[in-house]
Amino acid sequence: MTQKELNYDLLILGGGPAGLTAALYGGRGLLKTAIVDTGVTGGQLTNILEIENYPGFPIISGYDLVEKIEEHADKFNIEKFIMQEIKKVDLVSPIKTIETTENIFKAKTVVIATGAKLMKIGVPGEIELIGRGVSYCAVCDGAFFRDKEVCVIGGGNAAVEEALYLTRFASKVNIIHRRDALRAERMYQERAAANPKINFIWDTVVTSVNGTDKVESISVQNVKTGENSELKTDAVFPYIGYSPNTELFREQIKLDSKGFIETDINLATSCEGVFAAGDVRVSPLRQVVISAADGAISATSAVKYLEEKQVLHV
Repeated sequence: MTQKELNYDLLILGGGPAGLTAALYGGRGLLKTAIVDTGVTGGQLTNILEIENYPGFPIISGYDLVEKIEEHADKFNIEKFIMQEIKKVDLVSPIKTIETTENIFKAKTVVIATGAKLMKIGVPGEIELIGRGVSYCAVCDGAFFRDKEVCVIGGGNAAVEEALYLTRFASKVNIIHRRDALRAERMYQERAAANPKINFIWDTVVTSVNGTDKVESISVQNVKTGENSELKTDAVFPYIGYSPNTELFREQIKLDSKGFIETDINLATSCEGVFAAGDVRVSPLRQVVISAADGAISATSAVKYLEEKQVLHV
């Protein structure tokens, strides 16, 4: 298959809230702009049933919010390339190159907005039973466990939000957390504590996921006493944190010890002309509103960079 070469002022890797907002601001800055995504636009946001902390929307689904941001970006004639398999990346050269199976993208500036994925627990049985009781998306799979007992692993916002959602279907939801208190926002903690279907198992880690054709139980260990036990469950939903999607850039851009991209105040990376936005970069807070703000800053920084270089427009 012959690849087609395409040229842009600004190329955005990732079509989640950070990438879509960057595209919007790139378009407003009169840059020839495109989004390249390995999946479809929206990212993980499309799997969130309810968002309650995005300004202007007391409550809105992730899908609806993505749709509104994308409609806004589309007003600026942004080109979008979804389901692209990225084979090679050159961010170091003055003209950046992103090569996929279908196209060779050339760009004067790049915004990396590839986001982050939920981390695996990393215990025996987890990978083997994905899709057979191990799930990383309660909204996608919760309905399969109607009147069943399930476990959510983690203590942050994502874990508690998903546990609350699962109570719509499951007969019982165990929240298993390695500490003796949740890290989630107080609002979510209070809702979980008041829900009769939710049970907390503190100071505990999962050591294995057990089952032959499906999840049947998990082995757990109390981190304070060292006691090991087995807990019967029909499903396991891990929400223990996020791992950034930076594998493609590891040899070209400065990352922190966890793999997140380091940026300056303008969201510039260690590579000239390359910026980062959203969950993929080092940040004290990972929220949709932060991703959108990052998208605005990164694209505006790209516009200013090109103005200073006096190389606006391909």
